[in-house]
Amino acid sequence: MSATQIQPNADRHGSGFTRLVTVESAAGGADGFPSSISPERGRRLCEELERGCILLFLRTPFAFTPEDREFLLTQKQTSAGYHKNIAYRPAEDRLTGLDKSLAAEAGRFRSILRNYSDSAARFITALLSPYANRFRQDLASYRPLEERGRASRLHARNDLLHVDAFPTRPTNGDRILRVFTNLNPTRNRVWLTSETFDVLAPRLARAAGLPRPRSNRAAARTLRAVLRALHWPGATRSPYDDFMHRFHNSLKEDREFQLNCAKHRWEFPPDSTWIVYTDMVSHAAIEGQFAMEQTFLVSRSAMVLPEKSPIAILETLCGYPVSNPA
Repeated sequence: MSATQIQPNADRHGSGFTRLVTVESAAGGADGFPSSISPERGRRLCEELERGCILLFLRTPFAFTPEDREFLLTQKQTSAGYHKNIAYRPAEDRLTGLDKSLAAEAGRFRSILRNYSDSAARFITALLSPYANRFRQDLASYRPLEERGRASRLHARNDLLHVDAFPTRPTNGDRILRVFTNLNPTRNRVWLTSETFDVLAPRLARAAGLPRPRSNRAAARTLRAVLRALHWPGATRSPYDDFMHRFHNSLKEDREFQLNCAKHRWEFPPDSTWIVYTDMVSHAAIEGQFAMEQTFLVSRSAMVLPEKSPIAILETLCGYPVSNPA
C-alpha cells in the first residue's frame, strides 16, 4: 500500500458543503510521518483542502510522550480572567496566555508547543508538496477548556459558525490552513460546518460591506508608506483583511444564519488530527477539551485551485483587486 491513501468519498454532501476525507497514513519516520508521497498525491490532497474538505487522520502523525500527554491533561489555569488558549509564537519562541499560577511550568509548555509546531510544519511539507517552502508558521496553541457552555464575548465564541480572519495578523490574501489534534483520551471533539465561503460570499458578502478599492493617488500612497514606516497598527492591513474580519463578525452576529443554515456535524475521535482551510470552511467547535492547533499562512500563489481562494472569490464579486500591492 502507498504511504498515503484517500478513502472513497462516502461523506459527500453536495456542492458548497464540507466533506470529510479520511487519509490513511503508513508510518514513515520516527514521527510517524508518511515516508513518501508522490507529487500527484500531494496535489490531490491540496485540491481537496482548497475545495473546502477536511483531511482527517484517525491516528495522529505527531509524537507525544506519555509524560507530555499527562502533563497537558492535568495542568489547570486558575485565575478568573485567563486566556482561553495558551499560544506559542514560533518566530519569537514565546508563550502567551499562560496563567500566573503555571509560571513555573512555562518552559515545559513552551517545549511541548515548540515540538508540535515544528512537527506540524514538517508534516505539511511532506504531505502537501505544492505548499513546500511556501508557507509561514503562525501561532500554535493548546486549548485546555471545554467548548460546551464556555462563556465568551460574541465575536470570540468558538461555538458560532464563522470563517477565520485575524484582526491583528493580516494575510493580504494568503490562506489560513490549520492543523488540529484531539488529545482528549476519551471524548470526541465536535464541530459543526455549514456552506463554504464560495457559496456564502455571493449571498452574504454585500450585507457585511464589500471592500472599497484602494486609492492610488500619490497622497494616499505616501500616507500608507509613512504609516508602515511608523509601524502604525493596521498599516499593513489590506481591504481584503478588513472585509474578512467584518465577515467573520457578521456571521456570528447573524442569528438567522446561525439558527437556520444547513449544518453538518463532525466528531473527531481521541488521538486524531485534521487539517482544514478555516478561511474557506464555515465551522464551529461545540464540544471538546484538550486540543492542540497549529496555524499556517500559505501563499496565495501556491494554490492548486487559485479560483477557490477567498480573495479570488471576493475580487470576482467586487470587480477590482482587494489586496495590497506586493
